[in-house]
Parts: sequence; structure tokens; C-alpha cells
Amino acid sequence: MKDRVEYKRSKEIPGLVLSEARFSEFRFDRHYHLDYHIALVTEGVQRQGFHGETLLLTPGSIQLMPPGEVHDGNSAGDESYTLKTFRLSPELLNGLGEEISAQNRFPALGGAVLQDSSLAGHLSRLHDALRAARAGSEPLAEQSEWLTLLDRLFVQTRMVKPQFVKGTLTSVQWRRIKEYCDVHLAEKITLEELAALCNLERFHFLKLFKQTVGMTPHAWVVRLRLERACSLLSHTDHGLSRVANEVGFYDHSHFSRAFRQAFGVSPSKY
Repeated sequence: MKDRVEYKRSKEIPGLVLSEARFSEFRFDRHYHLDYHIALVTEGVQRQGFHGETLLLTPGSIQLMPPGEVHDGNSAGDESYTLKTFRLSPELLNGLGEEISAQNRFPALGGAVLQDSSLAGHLSRLHDALRAARAGSEPLAEQSEWLTLLDRLFVQTRMVKPQFVKGTLTSVQWRRIKEYCDVHLAEKITLEELAALCNLERFHFLKLFKQTVGMTPHAWVVRLRLERACSLLSHTDHGLSRVANEVGFYDHSHFSRAFRQAFGVSPSKY
């Protein structure tokens, strides 16, 4: 199979570059990066020389490679391997440090390999979603998942201590969110917008929202869209495509799939 590699800058997360590669013959010579890498081998095995040791990266493993660390990489055998990488700029990493660790930057940036097939699977799916960047994609979902998964990753590798957020949103903050979503339901709603309404950082807002509502912001907004769709289907003669657009679903198949999952029937049978 011919080697291939693709790079894409994330539209939703400034400072993030995503790469996906399929290698069989290509070998990484000893090198280092100026940015921070989170790498996943999703198929096959990569052999890597790092700190005088040989590492075998397999599906289910997650590697954190800080700037300046010298390493190499190649296929561990005759078979090819697939590598997905999140490349975080120093500015992006420092910003995440402020949000997730409540400090100006991460206290430690050592290399690490974590074996966690569940987390690796979630990161791989997020990588795919960010690379796809479809017109109807949900920035609220992707931004929330990004912060949640990185928090989980950095806590497990002991780069940061778990941040316990107490309390709930105030009644004023909750009212602002509901009013804003009612008005802007047909538009893309971002995590930054909702957090700003409450004068909170995104990560802090995520924690408080779930403790207040019992759902993630994305799950709550999706349900609001579906409930609004039910009302339109019951009281108007709008076609399905128009209803989907009016409640913020830019893809008709996505609308139908979400509706069926929520109510057990397709929108056309409601």
C-alpha cells in the first residue's frame, strides 16, 4: 500500500493542526518538534526510539510528545501502520493550561505513553470530526469534547491535578443561556458564546452546566432543537427541510437520525 499523509488546520480550534498518515516504507529519522504532539496508532504497530529505549505503539495507546524531545519512528514489521496526531501550538497549550489546570501553564511537559483503548477511541473519533469540518458540524459538541477529553488525558498522565468545581449556575446565568438559545437556535452555537454569557471560562462553564442541568450543553441544545421541531411539525405545514433548518440542523439526514433516536420515529411520521 502506498504511503500517504494529510495535514489540516482545525477551523474550530485555532493553533491545532491535525494529521493522519498511513506508512509502510517511510521512516521518521531522529527529529524533534516545536509544538506539542498527542499521537494515536489506530492500526498496525510503530516502533519508536525515545530516550535510549525502544517503544512499540499499538492501537489503544496514546503518546504525549513535548517540544524538543528527540525521537524517531518506523513500522515495527512488514505491515503498514496508521498514525493520527493532534499538534498543539505553544499558545494553544498554554491557554488549555489556564482552563484545565487553573494555572498559567502546565506544571510538567514530560513525554508519556498511556494505554487506554476507550480514551484512544474517543480521541480518534474527535480527530475524524475535526478533520471533516462539515458544514453542519456542531462546534459546541466538538469544543466541549475537546476540553473534556484533554482534561481526562492530562489528569490520567498526572500532568495536572483533577480540578473539582463546586456549585451550579446562578438563576441569572441560566436564564441568559435559555434566552440566548431560544433566539439563536437556528444558528451555530459555540461553547465560547455560552460561557461568555456567564462570564466564565469554557472549562469551568462545562462543569457548572452539567452540575446544574444534568446534561452537557450540547445534549441540552440538541434536545431543545428537537422539541422545537416537534412544535413546528404539529402546528405548521412547513416541510421537513425547512423545519430542520429553522431549528439548527443543517443536514436533513442528521436531523432525521437525531429525531428517530429521541422519539423512536422519523420526523415524517410524527
